[in-house]
Amino acid sequence: MEAGNHTEVSEFLLLGLSEDPELQPLLFGVFLSMYLVTVLGNLLIILAISSDSHLHTPMYFFLSNLSFVDICFISTTTPKMLVNIQEQSTDISYVGCLTQVCFFTIFAGMDNCLLTVMAYDRFVAICHPLHYVVIMNPRLCGLLVLTSWFIILSVSLTDILLMMRLTFCLGTEIPHFFCELVQVLKVACSDTLINNIFLYVATALLCVFPLTGIIFSYSQIVSSIMRMSSTGGKYKAFSTCGSHLSAVTLFYGTGLGVYFSSAVTHSSQRSSIASVMYTVVTPMLNPFIYSLRNKDVKGALERLLT
Repeated sequence: MEAGNHTEVSEFLLLGLSEDPELQPLLFGVFLSMYLVTVLGNLLIILAISSDSHLHTPMYFFLSNLSFVDICFISTTTPKMLVNIQEQSTDISYVGCLTQVCFFTIFAGMDNCLLTVMAYDRFVAICHPLHYVVIMNPRLCGLLVLTSWFIILSVSLTDILLMMRLTFCLGTEIPHFFCELVQVLKVACSDTLINNIFLYVATALLCVFPLTGIIFSYSQIVSSIMRMSSTGGKYKAFSTCGSHLSAVTLFYGTGLGVYFSSAVTHSSQRSSIASVMYTVVTPMLNPFIYSLRNKDVKGALERLLT
């Protein structure tokens, strides 16, 4: 490729989910509705927890943080896509693309960490119920969340600094509806070896380790429940984990689905459509999972609304 094509790029082209002009109004309506439902649902969860003193416990403290992160997570990608559809445009500035990559990494990583911390909270509550209040004290809860933010911000900042050394060709097209890190690295015109190595390290740190922690916590929870003699006790213990387990299954299930679909089909369009599941659908469904399956949250929401 000519050196002249490597001049400083000011913008990228996002190809989106479909180039069919007849589908654009439908996509705009669907994604606008999903975005509004997500923001409203998660905001109601935060308000219900903050307004009800009965919900000022570690589990709901982590849930309110998860709802806040989900609002930020979907706000990183969906508004820009809606603007592009409305303006019939596909461009995103270089700075805007890097910003999107940065915040997407931060909030996706925080989702992983918070789900892990919530699994640990359920592990302590079921396996060490007599020591739960002592172990899960407000100081530890705050420290767990702050540590998660520190790790995620450090990883994201390093990621962006490594990306800033890359060069891109003029008219670079990204076959996605947002600037996903993997897709951006694929279209770079310079060597991305260091970036790919760091990507594997970050994936292990932000995905593999948290998932391992969740699996370990639930293996201990299941082992502890199976040792219970009372059927009622077993049901009660399982019911306290039901919402969290559903959220974990949805988040990691859709994430793995995107990974395997892109590995099998090698189709960028199908991969971007599959990405909608964990970038838009998962944050939208979390409020329903935690409110419909939880009497305490349902009661708090009813009191808040009435």
